[in-house]
Amino acid sequence: MVMMKFNFPLFTLSLLLTILFHSTTTTSAADSPAPSPSSAPTDIIRILKKAGGFTTLIRLLQTTQVATQINAQLLNSNNGLTLFAPNDNSFSSLKPGFLNSLNDQQKNELIQFHELPSFVSLSNFDTLSNPVRTQAGDDPTRLALNITSSGNQVNLTTGVVNATVGGSVFSDHQLAIYQVDKVLLPRDFFVPKSPPPAPAPEKAKDSKKKSAEGPASADDDTKSSAMSLKDKTGVMFIVAVASVSVATVFSL
Repeated sequence: MVMMKFNFPLFTLSLLLTILFHSTTTTSAADSPAPSPSSAPTDIIRILKKAGGFTTLIRLLQTTQVATQINAQLLNSNNGLTLFAPNDNSFSSLKPGFLNSLNDQQKNELIQFHELPSFVSLSNFDTLSNPVRTQAGDDPTRLALNITSSGNQVNLTTGVVNATVGGSVFSDHQLAIYQVDKVLLPRDFFVPKSPPPAPAPEKAKDSKKKSAEGPASADDDTKSSAMSLKDKTGVMFIVAVASVSVATVFSL
């Protein structure tokens, strides 16, 4: 009977290589990062709540539905957006009862007046052309916003309020939020509205009647003259007959 010779060193080496390979594979699988979940969409309210101090602004953004518009624009547009954010102290400095005196349309305009329809970094404000267009519109008389910058200092003027950017609240290269020390009030709230044009005066009824009947013709003028002459002749004939009759009576 032939006995097979067992090669122990070779078996040991094979076993060690197998264990080492298994250990390396397990370690690599454990160290590999898990796939990161897709980033959540930007939520303007969440950002302001995290920053703190913007309770009044948050309330206005929610009641006017502007917050929903901002989130949708950031999700569907590549232009980004810039928001000037007055804190609660800025709103407290307004005239008492001012916000309550605004109707819904004016509140919406007030918030949109604090928005620029594109992302502007702190170092790029000097590239803007005045007056700067806001989400409220670009009427240079009623909705003008002028921005000037020198280094990191940015000043804003509306014709009613002069404000200063106090610093960056949030920036992700799509949304920029800057704190401002005053609420930006548009001139539209303070400039009297132009009265509607006065209605055109009504024309006289006779003029309307003549316009409807049209101008008198030459034949009509001739007939009118003939009738006048005939009437005069008739009157003269009657006067003559009467004179003869009176003379006859007296002669009798």
